Amino acid sequence: MTPERPRLAIIINCYNYENYVRHSIESVVSQDTTHCDVIVIDDGSTDRSWDEIEKFGLRSFRKENGGQVSACRYGVSKTDAPFVLFLDADDELIPGAIQKIILHLDEGVAKLQFPLLRIDSTGSVVGPAFPKLADARDRGLFVDAIEKAGTYITPPTSGNVFRRDLCTLLDDAHYDSAVDGIMLLAAPFYGDVVSLSEPLGRYRLHNRNKSGSNRVPAPTLLRRHQKRFVDRLSHLRTILIEKDGKCNIGDSTKMYMYARYRNYIDIIEFRRITWRSAIVTATSFPSWYNPIKRLSVVVFLLACLVLPLSTIRSLLEARLTRTWRPVVSNIRTLGMARSG
Repeated sequence: MTPERPRLAIIINCYNYENYVRHSIESVVSQDTTHCDVIVIDDGSTDRSWDEIEKFGLRSFRKENGGQVSACRYGVSKTDAPFVLFLDADDELIPGAIQKIILHLDEGVAKLQFPLLRIDSTGSVVGPAFPKLADARDRGLFVDAIEKAGTYITPPTSGNVFRRDLCTLLDDAHYDSAVDGIMLLAAPFYGDVVSLSEPLGRYRLHNRNKSGSNRVPAPTLLRRHQKRFVDRLSHLRTILIEKDGKCNIGDSTKMYMYARYRNYIDIIEFRRITWRSAIVTATSFPSWYNPIKRLSVVVFLLACLVLPLSTIRSLLEARLTRTWRPVVSNIRTLGMARSG
């Protein structure tokens, strides 16, 4: 009898995560993996990551360091499963996640997404699950969001499952160091996106995260993110024109994310944002921004136009780190200076 083809490949990609990779692997193999390929790719780690990986006796491969995209593409070449979950070696799956994921997969699904619980370096939960998702299956809403805003609400890499054909798009994503970027954007144009409201993974916050680490980014990093935003949409336009002969994606430089990056760069480099930039930002909100969110951004923009640059910088730090102590201190100092 021919063995049943695995429905899901879980590819754990690792680079110098000796302190975390064991927990990531354990979170997978402790579950029912009957219908899974579990593959671990060590991307040329220079610490003891490979020693930790070998202890499990799984299908594991060690390659020369080439970055996350290279490691994940290598992992895809080692399986024929129709769906792929790229699990970062510092993240984990919640018990029972695999079976719940598989239950929602069929040939019409291009991507499945689920929230992640925030954990710290010790594995303790430190925040609510993100992003907030409702149980749904759709594609039109996501297509509309991408065409108008260039993005949509989606979790980091470990909270996504992709249909295998999307992985071929990575071959031309040379501009991107993140594996999921172009696949996230292309998925709704290839099939349905299934959203689950239940958290099925854990996202570890530590000082080496590429995203979500709640620290103020350097201007150089923000410029890279801004350029990557433009490059991803440019790549998607090419894909869609080749696929369907048409593309309705708007000008990426007039979208909210582009304007937000520009504002953040100006603030961090102690430049006042312009009225034009503020207007572009306030008139290009993504459709999913609720009235409270929109109002908070407008208030922030107005503050940026009138308050001292040092106070504006403190406000931005508070927004990004969720710590308001620097703002209070700055306002007190400003008040004392004026009263004196």
